[in-house]
Order: sequence, then C-alpha cells, then structure tokens
Amino acid sequence: MSEQEHCCTSERSTPRPDKIKSNLISRLNRVEGQIRGIRGMVEKDVYCDDILNQIAAAQSALNAVGRMLLEGHMKSCVIDRIQQGDSEVIDELLKTMNKLMR
Repeated sequence: MSEQEHCCTSERSTPRPDKIKSNLISRLNRVEGQIRGIRGMVEKDVYCDDILNQIAAAQSALNAVGRMLLEGHMKSCVIDRIQQGDSEVIDELLKTMNKLMR
C-alpha cells in the first residue's frame, strides 16, 4: 500500500461545514457507544443472537456515516478534481466504493 493510499499518511484534507462535521461526529460517537455496548455484552455472556443484532445495528449506523461522507466526497472533492482535469479521481473513487461494498 502506498503512502497516499493509507488514510493516516495522506496529506490531503477536506474542510467540512460545522453542521455536517458535528452531525458526523455525533453519529460516530453513537457508533462508538454501540461498540462499547457490544463489548460489554460479550463480557457478560449475553445470548449470541442479541449480540449479533447489536452488531448489525452498529454496522448499519457506520454505513450511514459512510454514505454521508461518500455523497459529500462526490459532490465536492470528485467534481472539483474532475474539473481540474484529474481523471485519476474516478479510479480512486471506484477503489473506495469497492472497499465500502465488501
């Protein structure tokens, strides 16, 4: 994996409006709470099906965050880079979408 592909080493950034950033952070905080709750359920030997249902809920919540970010990315970053003549953004987007759909 190149440095540019690894999220933590990328030098690019995307400024987001405060309202959107706040919404994303709130959603991620809820997902984080769900994950802590799932860990607690495992520690307490809660029935498997109940844990699996909570995992599905957490995945759904995280997918919703991903959809919000993807929509914003397509409407801003991708369009901007295409308008600047950078068609490589399409391949980058396709790779990302493939990862999200796994």
